[in-house]
Amino acid sequence: MADFLALKNGTDVRGTAIAAEGDPVTLTDEVVETIGRAFCIWLKNRGLTCPTIAVGHDSRLSAKRIEASLVKGITACGNDVVLTGLSSTPSMFMLLQDGFGADASVMITASHLPKEKNGLKFFVKEGGLEGDDVKEILTLAAAGAVYAADKAGSVTERSYIEAYSADLVEKVRRATGKEKPLAGKRILVDAGNGAGGFYVDLVLRPLGADTTGSQFLEPDGAFPNHIPNPENREAMASVCGAVKKYHADFGVIFDTDVDRAGAVSADGEEINRNRLIALISAILLEERTGATIVTDSVTSDGLAAFITAHGGVHRRFKRGYKNVINESKRLNAEGIYSPLAIETSGHAALKENYFLDDGAYLVTRLLIALAQKGDLESLIRDLPEPAEAKEVRLKFSCADFKARGEGVLEHVRTAAVEAGLMLAPENYEGVRINFGKDQGDGWALVRMSLHEPILPINMESNSKGGVGKIAAALYQMLKEYDFLDAEKLFNA
Repeated sequence: MADFLALKNGTDVRGTAIAAEGDPVTLTDEVVETIGRAFCIWLKNRGLTCPTIAVGHDSRLSAKRIEASLVKGITACGNDVVLTGLSSTPSMFMLLQDGFGADASVMITASHLPKEKNGLKFFVKEGGLEGDDVKEILTLAAAGAVYAADKAGSVTERSYIEAYSADLVEKVRRATGKEKPLAGKRILVDAGNGAGGFYVDLVLRPLGADTTGSQFLEPDGAFPNHIPNPENREAMASVCGAVKKYHADFGVIFDTDVDRAGAVSADGEEINRNRLIALISAILLEERTGATIVTDSVTSDGLAAFITAHGGVHRRFKRGYKNVINESKRLNAEGIYSPLAIETSGHAALKENYFLDDGAYLVTRLLIALAQKGDLESLIRDLPEPAEAKEVRLKFSCADFKARGEGVLEHVRTAAVEAGLMLAPENYEGVRINFGKDQGDGWALVRMSLHEPILPINMESNSKGGVGKIAAALYQMLKEYDFLDAEKLFNA
């Protein structure tokens, strides 16, 4: 019997769609069909008795199989389906706001995970489903809930990505007052053979950009060139190399389903993580000073200083794109203007865009600034950069890692104080420790992974050799735990 709840991954359903060694298929045809029926029941319980549901997918090899099973489950409940074909995750939400004729949508994707994986993201007009909603759907599926219909629903095909792209083009034209504001600019895109290749033909070229050097635009779920992931070193090295080779003014890289993006400056240096957050923050703070920028917990002290220097307030919150988005929404509801919720992974959600994490919208916002200013590097020239930065991920070798992990964090908190180190005064996740100049000259964040049996440790130092000192201090705190591979800190 399928373990439906094991397929829950945050706010998504994710599982194995193509068998790999030691990893059998969990997203079988029957499982996907059952989840499709359960989603219809979930919608019915909220007053949507016969909704039309749009279904799209990224470039994964298993997409069409998953699509067929999902459609079978949905139409069995009497609901009509509109197949949008190759789509981005953000477009599957936007079509619900745009008179497309759908009441809910499902995106078939596993984001940046390996090619064997796949998954489902659910949307209603109010936004993407929360983790509790996904749990409820999977609980309905596990219970074998049935929604009998007198007549099966229909299936039609209608792409939406063209209309979605046209809206982005119009936004740039309105902001700049020009039909082709990117004329004279060479801007290349690396889609990693995911779903983001549309951005070249449907957005950049209509705006006048020269897209010479764009690469891996063809959808190919085998991902033959590199993983479509702005956080992947090989992927970033590839797009940085292309920018240098073709002397581009700007480079863009999308993840598989285009809800995340990274960028590259004209000199071939990546604009990612803290630099990407600084760039979009600078743009927004020019428009309205005093804004609160919400980020995840691993952002640097240099970024915090940058946001403050540019007239903003930095709110460092928990990891998880839904966490930062919900915190930014909460602040706005309290009357505190917060235009941006962004993770270092590249998930960026703007208030002006329904707080939707949308890589293409983020890039479009950057291109407006590029068209207006001529370059973007000058906006982040004063960002303080650390001399060293490192992430070490310690694995738990025990089954009860969540309970053990809480004990480890409490021990680290106590040990840090006893060692004369300073704990960060405002911290919402794990233990963030500040190290003085003679102690490592930086900071470390020790936290639990959201979904895996891993203790990630992020470290930054303003001095060469500082990360090594910080890692050595942390090893002394963690070496007694035989269920953690703390020796990895020796390589930091």
